[in-house]
Amino acid sequence: MTAASASEGVTADEFRAALARLAAGVVLVTAHDPEDGPRGEDVGMTATAFLSVSLDPPLVMVSVRTGSRMDELLERQPLWAVSVLAEQQRHIAGRFAMKGRLSDRLLFEDMATARGPVTGAPLVHGALAAVECRTEQRVAAGDHTLVIGRVLRVDTPDTGSGPLTYFQGRYRHLA
Repeated sequence: MTAASASEGVTADEFRAALARLAAGVVLVTAHDPEDGPRGEDVGMTATAFLSVSLDPPLVMVSVRTGSRMDELLERQPLWAVSVLAEQQRHIAGRFAMKGRLSDRLLFEDMATARGPVTGAPLVHGALAAVECRTEQRVAAGDHTLVIGRVLRVDTPDTGSGPLTYFQGRYRHLA
């Protein structure tokens, strides 16, 4: 708990409980780390804090935990992508949200992906949308970094599926 939240009477648990009542879409943020191994390595992270920032120019924002593998990679790798997950892709969201997880290489091993033509980042087959970005700005915000990216390319395949959402601490789909 920070001094600001204590002085305003809001505990971390109260804050968490209130925000759990906000439904959010679920995405997989990916990037290719060319410096990891001879062929590089793909890195991924599940996120619910992803949103549109601007239409002109087209900008999006994702919030990543400061000091995480994704934060460190996006500090030096400006190209990244987002796959907007469909309701039947809950297993992908769970896989990339695990604490103390296996290496990213193993997490991607049996997943159907394609390389983004602009970013080289993996894009999930069957996702509702793919958004390829280049970092424009990074903003420190508490224990997270807000990464603002310029949208370079989008793909919106017709999947016939609904979105995967996160509400009250669980993955859900729209009824």
